[in-house]
Amino acid sequence: MKILQANILGIALKNFFYSYLPQLRGMSPHTILNYRDSLKLFLQFLIEQKNISPSELTIEKIEPDQVIGFLDYLEKTRGNGAGTRNIRLSALHSFFRYLAGKYPEHLNLSQRILTIPFKRTSTQAIEYLEFDEVMAVLKSIDRSKANGRRDYALLLFMFNTGARVQEVVDLKAKDLQLSKPFAVHIFGKGRKERICPIWPETAHVLREYLQEQEMDFRKPLPIFLNHLGKPLTRFGIGYILKKYLHKAAKIQASLKKKRLHPHSVRHSTAVNLLKSGVDLTTITNWLGHASVNTTNKYATMDLEMKQKALARVKPLGDEIDPGFSWKENPDILAWLESL
Repeated sequence: MKILQANILGIALKNFFYSYLPQLRGMSPHTILNYRDSLKLFLQFLIEQKNISPSELTIEKIEPDQVIGFLDYLEKTRGNGAGTRNIRLSALHSFFRYLAGKYPEHLNLSQRILTIPFKRTSTQAIEYLEFDEVMAVLKSIDRSKANGRRDYALLLFMFNTGARVQEVVDLKAKDLQLSKPFAVHIFGKGRKERICPIWPETAHVLREYLQEQEMDFRKPLPIFLNHLGKPLTRFGIGYILKKYLHKAAKIQASLKKKRLHPHSVRHSTAVNLLKSGVDLTTITNWLGHASVNTTNKYATMDLEMKQKALARVKPLGDEIDPGFSWKENPDILAWLESL
């Protein structure tokens, strides 16, 4: 019976990753890899805590208190924030929800683990680049070099489309339509496809870049490659952006005060679309959000837009006499001098 128990955990994990997540849930490979990393960390934690071999680990040896201990370990030992903790817990919840449905004999364990709550996280202001800052980043790229031309095409495409980094990594030559109407097919979260328009300037730069790479526009070939001819990774794109943000900060001082990352490019696209008068529903479709509620955050984040909105509203309170000036009142000046 002990061998059967040991097999249940392995079988459940195999079906969870090979059948349930990709086929029944339709999750992207990127999400599945994140779930894999979370469960792998959890199982390694259990093996070390119990001082057993992987073959000795069974579902019966898993307790809700150990899940809580694992979450504390993430924060205190690995230095993860509450956001990362919640991502790991979400993966565990998903697995034990699947386990409860597939193996009812473990329903009690699964229900107890599913009651472990997510930790509240503080809401931070979303950082993004203003139009002048975007231009400074693009101008900092040396386009006389092959890598520079690639980086310019990459960042211009990202600022134009607001595509997620993984969507850029997955982009293929056949997804581009570089004749009018210029557009790109983007495959996003949950295998959802959307068509995003691109500027003629972006289409021209991409066309020149692909011709330089001698790439067939009709084939499913990765577009953005590293110096080894391999597709750029998410980390590679992050490195490229960081490099040019650092260079651009020398000519655009405001960039020095911002904490920016690849997803900030997506935020920048959204805000600049909003400033240009594009409605939220269109931006939702543009970015591939599942709901307009996700896009609403951009309507509350731009101070300039808030100031313009305030200026259109009739102010409350007593009207200020425009003819009054404190400089013309010697009593006020005398009182200020006495402070």
